[in-house]
Amino acid sequence: MNRYIPVLGRVLFSLIFIASGFGKIADFGGTQEYMAAYGMPATAVLLVGAIVLEIFGGASVLLGWKTRWGALALLIFLIPATLIFHSDFSQQIEMIQFMKNLALMGGTLIVYSLGPGPVSLDGPRDS
Repeated sequence: MNRYIPVLGRVLFSLIFIASGFGKIADFGGTQEYMAAYGMPATAVLLVGAIVLEIFGGASVLLGWKTRWGALALLIFLIPATLIFHSDFSQQIEMIQFMKNLALMGGTLIVYSLGPGPVSLDGPRDS
């Protein structure tokens, strides 16, 4: 049974990124406006980059294919997103979002460190 726990963890962990990436596609213009409100330049380019990191990083972790690279992509997405969009600690919701993102960063580090586990497209070897 323990051999399936890492795959369940990867599924649960990756869903937030995949859903978020597709949500950005569904509301591309609205997401661009949100980014611009935070003073971000070149919102279209940065938004496409965020979508790619979230969907492909999330799918990589989900499938256990090049898992460490996927975890690294998600970490690269999370660091600036957290610092730019969730650093207004005067609002409780932003503090919660900041802490959630820190927890997700911790998850990326665990996945990066331990790899995909035995049930993955990479198999029992490492990514």
